[in-house]
Amino acid sequence: MEIDQKNQEKTGSTHVYDWVKTLPCKIKTKALEIAKKTKKVGKDDPRRIIHSLKVGFALTLVSLFYYVRPLYNGFGSLGMWAVFTVVVVFEFSVGATLCKSMNRGFATMLAGALGVGVQELASLLGDKGEPIVLGFFVFILAATSTFSRFFPHIKARYDYGVLIFILTFSLVSISGYRADKIIELAHQRLSTILLGGAICIIISIFVCPVWAGQDLHNLVASNLEKLASFLEGFGGEYFEVYGDEDSGMVPKEDKSFLLGYKTVLNTKANEETLANFAWWEPGHGSFQFRHPWKQYLKIGVLIRKCAYQIDALSAYINSNIQTPTEFKIKIQKTMHENELRIRQGFERTSHGNQNDDKPFFHFYTYRELQTITVASILMDIIKSIEEISDSIHELSHQAHFKNVEKKLSLEKLPQLLHRGSVKPVSDGGGGGGGGDHVIIEVHEKSLDSPENGNPHAPNTSSRDVVL
Repeated sequence: MEIDQKNQEKTGSTHVYDWVKTLPCKIKTKALEIAKKTKKVGKDDPRRIIHSLKVGFALTLVSLFYYVRPLYNGFGSLGMWAVFTVVVVFEFSVGATLCKSMNRGFATMLAGALGVGVQELASLLGDKGEPIVLGFFVFILAATSTFSRFFPHIKARYDYGVLIFILTFSLVSISGYRADKIIELAHQRLSTILLGGAICIIISIFVCPVWAGQDLHNLVASNLEKLASFLEGFGGEYFEVYGDEDSGMVPKEDKSFLLGYKTVLNTKANEETLANFAWWEPGHGSFQFRHPWKQYLKIGVLIRKCAYQIDALSAYINSNIQTPTEFKIKIQKTMHENELRIRQGFERTSHGNQNDDKPFFHFYTYRELQTITVASILMDIIKSIEEISDSIHELSHQAHFKNVEKKLSLEKLPQLLHRGSVKPVSDGGGGGGGGDHVIIEVHEKSLDSPENGNPHAPNTSSRDVVL
C-alpha cells in the first residue's frame, strides 16, 4: 500500500512537471493561433478594423463629459448616458447606426414627455392616488408597446425603439415618485442621449462610411455571379470531354465553382437585414433617396429559386449513372457548333434530308432518363433566369439606372437560351435504329429576331431536338 501510494505521488508529480514544462509552448501556440485568426478577420474585411477605431474615437469624445469640468458641471453623472448610447447604437454600417440612433432618440423623447405628463397628472390625486395612477399607466403602456413588437413591420424597423420607450417611460414615471426636479432630470438625460447619438451618426457617415445599401447591392451581384460561374462550368463537368477551350465546355481544374452556389441558399436573412438598414440611409453614390431596396429582396428570392434548381442539377455531375462517352461527344460537338453559329450570327443549316425549313438536332441515345431530367432542369433554370432578368430590368427602371438593357448574355449561356418541353415517344418503325426516342420541342426567340426589333434577322422561332 505504501509503495502504491508513493508511485501515485511520483506519477502525479511527473504529470505536474510535464504540464508546467510544456505550458510556455502551449501559450505560444495558442497566441500564434489567435494572431492568425485575428489577421484573417481583418484581412477578410479591412473595414472591421476601421470600424473598431471609429468606436474607440467616439467613446473618447463622449468621455469628455467627465474629463472636462464645465461639461461635468452641466450634466453631472448623467453624462454616463452618452457613453451608454455610443456603446449600444454605434453599429458597423451607416444604416444600422442611424436605425438605432433614431429609434433611441425618438423613443427617449416620447417616453420622457409621457412620463413627465403622467407624473404631473398622478400628483394631482394626492399621495394615495398617485401610485395607483402611475401603476395603471405603466401597465397599459408597457403591455401595449410589448404587443406592438409582434407586428412584422414594427419588429423589423422599430423594435429597439419600442424597448427604449418602455424602459425610459418606466424609469421616468416611477423614479419621479420619489425624486424631485423630474423635468430637469428628463431633460439632462435626453440631452446626453441625443448628443451621444449625434456623435455616432456624424462619425459613421463622414469617417470611412460603410453603406448597407452598397453591401446589399454587392451581395445580390455576387450571388448572380456564383450562379453564372456554375452554369459556365457545368457543360464541361457534365460531359467530361476535353475539347476546344473556346467552347467554354472544358472541365475546369478549380472546382470551387461547383460549391459557390450553395452559399446563395442561406442569404435571405442577411439580405432582409441589409435592406432594412439601407432604408434608413440617406442618398449616397449611385443610390438616391428612396431607392427601391425592396426590389433587391424580390431579386434575391428569384436567385435562391434558381440556386435550388442548380442544386438539383449539380447532383448529376458526379452521378453513378453516366452517359456513354460517344453520346457525350455527339452532344458536345453539336452544342459547340450551335454556339459558334449563335456567336457569329450564321444561319443554321439543316442536317440530312429532314426538316429543310427548320433547323434541328438529331441524336441517338440509349434509354437514359437522366439526360431527359437534366434537360428538363435546364429549361426550368432558363425560365428562372428570364424571371431574374425581368426583375433586374424593373429595378433599373425604378432606380433610374443608366445604360441598362434588358437582355441575357449570349457570351456566357449560349446553349441555354431556349424554352421547350420534353416528351418521350416510341419510334414507330420508321427511320431509326429501332430504339426509343425522346423529342424535345424547343421554342427559341433570338435576341436578334424580328420580334425583338430586327426585321432582317432570320426567324428561328422553333426547332425540334430528337434524342
